[in-house]
Amino acid sequence: MKRFGLIGFPVGHSYSQGFFQKKFSKLGLEDHVYDLFEMEYLNEFPALWMRFQDLVGTNVTVPHKENVLKYLDRQDTSSIKVGAANVIYRKKGKLIGYNTDYMAFRKSLNSWIGDFNGEALILGSGGSSKAVQAGLTDLNIPFNMVSRKATGGDYTYDQLKAHPEIIERFKLIINTTPLGMFPNVESFPDLPYKNINGETYMFDLIYNPEETEFLRRGKKHGARIKNGFEMLELQAEQSWEIWNS
Repeated sequence: MKRFGLIGFPVGHSYSQGFFQKKFSKLGLEDHVYDLFEMEYLNEFPALWMRFQDLVGTNVTVPHKENVLKYLDRQDTSSIKVGAANVIYRKKGKLIGYNTDYMAFRKSLNSWIGDFNGEALILGSGGSSKAVQAGLTDLNIPFNMVSRKATGGDYTYDQLKAHPEIIERFKLIINTTPLGMFPNVESFPDLPYKNINGETYMFDLIYNPEETEFLRRGKKHGARIKNGFEMLELQAEQSWEIWNS
């Protein structure tokens, strides 16, 4: 048996299990399984690998992409570049961390907007945000960050609400927070959406639901929108390549 899975909290919203189950079926890999390992606290992480000796690799989702690094034996250059890991591969008894979010985001965004001449605004400052930052840096797109606290980014949500004209400067807005993710689909980043227009691109890393409240509100004001489903598929395929390297 070869076991794979997803570590995070929560994980019930994820399409990863379905994606890999279909892949295993298509490839005729009856001895492969993909489990959901819901883990609120990472102190359970070492016991997981002891319990499942057939566990080859896992994906890692919120909120553990940064804190999981301290449990790894080694990091790939992609994980080092980002400062977070969303893929773990057990190779010769060692746990190695990778970041396929970064590569998948860069490819998904570039295929959508092509040569982009403008500035980006990143919502959030966690592990997913770090992957986006690395992708934008590779694409030579300057960016600022928004966080709930002044220490977390360049702007706070309160500052944007107090000075809504600031948001007009950014022609690409990327949501890396879990706001709007199933089942809490009514939540959304608290932005001055009325200052968004048809020149704005809005990318949400969330893919469930297909159209988040963040995207819906942007589209209402003419913004061009994209969700994270293509990014999910790209990073999942890259995960598979890593686990079979």
